[in-house]
Amino acid sequence: MRQVLFFDSMITPRIITFVYWLLLLVVAFSGIGSMFFGFGGFSFGGFLRGLCIIGGGALGVRIWCELLIVLFKMNEALQDIRQRPSSIG
Repeated sequence: MRQVLFFDSMITPRIITFVYWLLLLVVAFSGIGSMFFGFGGFSFGGFLRGLCIIGGGALGVRIWCELLIVLFKMNEALQDIRQRPSSIG
């Protein structure tokens, strides 16, 4: 509990993982909705548009979440470097 209250441990990476899965569900439902219910019902163009939404959305969500995780990994690495005993001197 002390780690969370004094920011020794980060909880945001766990939250980012949850947000990632939530956004993937949103992308999937958006793509399926575009396939079957967008602009006059089901058509081949709507089907392709839905596939592009699913593929592009999943890729975009993954890149966005990975960039956020990289920031936290850099923070962890810097904390490890700071806590090492100094060999200078």
